[in-house]
Amino acid sequence: MTKAMPTPLSGPKSRAAFTAARKRIPGGVNSPVRAWSRLGGKPPVIARGEGAWIEDVDKRRYVDYVLSWGPLIHGHAHPAVVKAVQDAAAKGLSFGAPTASETALADMLVAAIPGMQQVRLVNSGTEATMSALRLARAATGRDLIIKCDGCYHGHADHLLVAAGSGAATFGEPDSAGVPAAFAEKTLVVPYNDAAAVTRMLKKHKGQVAAVIVEPVAGNMGLVLPQPGYLKALRAACTAHGTLLVFDEVMTGFRTCYGGYQRIAKVRPDLTCLGKVIGGGMPAAAYGGPRAIMRLLAPEGPCYQAGTLSGNPVAVAAGLASLKLAARSGFYDRLGKRLTGLISAMAKQAAQHGVPWQAAQVGTMWGWFFSDVAVTDFSSAAAAHMERWAAFTRELYLQGVNVAPSPFEAAFFSSAHGKAELVHTLAATDRAFAAAARV
Repeated sequence: MTKAMPTPLSGPKSRAAFTAARKRIPGGVNSPVRAWSRLGGKPPVIARGEGAWIEDVDKRRYVDYVLSWGPLIHGHAHPAVVKAVQDAAAKGLSFGAPTASETALADMLVAAIPGMQQVRLVNSGTEATMSALRLARAATGRDLIIKCDGCYHGHADHLLVAAGSGAATFGEPDSAGVPAAFAEKTLVVPYNDAAAVTRMLKKHKGQVAAVIVEPVAGNMGLVLPQPGYLKALRAACTAHGTLLVFDEVMTGFRTCYGGYQRIAKVRPDLTCLGKVIGGGMPAAAYGGPRAIMRLLAPEGPCYQAGTLSGNPVAVAAGLASLKLAARSGFYDRLGKRLTGLISAMAKQAAQHGVPWQAAQVGTMWGWFFSDVAVTDFSSAAAAHMERWAAFTRELYLQGVNVAPSPFEAAFFSSAHGKAELVHTLAATDRAFAAAARV
């Protein structure tokens, strides 16, 4: 008997467009996860988005929980954000000079983030984390940094390291083209293990400039900090004269208005922001107290620059997005709606006899096919990947867009209403059935 071929996950026009892209773009994509290497097949090529929906070149529509990997907290093409971009673009796309709007955005960020007195705008999360760590080294006169296994902080050379078996070791390059000497300045420990950080700080006493961490890990799936973890990091860094850097590129203005540090009641020395503060346009930032930020050029000796930093069109999108998010009750309403969706999915998983767990913080969420608590990258990687793939493939076939990787968070927006949730739950019921057959 001939084995049935799996149903293609994308339509003929998408497949043709992706084939054409591969002739000119490495792998056919401009960011690796978009290539669907874990799912096989060719990804849908997106033509447009509106509200909670995206549509591909084959006119197939999907309820979207990727939302451009987080920025679109109000959904696609929100009228207020679009108008702000149009108005700004009509006045000029870029000046490479100071504008009043970039100060307005800086004012909003400083008002929202505890302990942030000054902020420098940049273009991406990678720029924000890379620059914050350079600043930490300038402020401390030290070279080493500590990061967590499974926490992604952008593609700067010294951050592309892994922990191997998961033991706390010197980092080794996780990408070709990264000199070993760069990676050796990065020490890697498990997420949610404050004792490992303390041991590293003691072992390399007086040498560690910064500990950088996602306060909620969003790049190994969504993994919440254990009670007391972030406070223990704060205490350890203070004791060793090391700066604590929160990478809130994802969690900033996603978990609440401001950053997760408001929820955790832990104040880092430096904060990195991105995603929502650009409203879908390339914008990010890093900031902290004046005593540290004054070390940046032109005031101080730590150099960092960017021709498009504070771009007026991106700033306009960010301002419009943040103003909408600042409305009373915004995060409570979205959080409750998302909690209801997750609860309904959990019941479906149980009905199909599939071990499944989900986590949520604000408008971020994620799940694992596992009956063991996921607290770090090792336990995330031990989840049932075949069930994840079957579940995800079926969601695409049923018109629901989620990340094509088990190590990414999902996102929710104000555009996800009753109709979208009904559509989603019909799809997830079939997807859990598919996962149960694995």
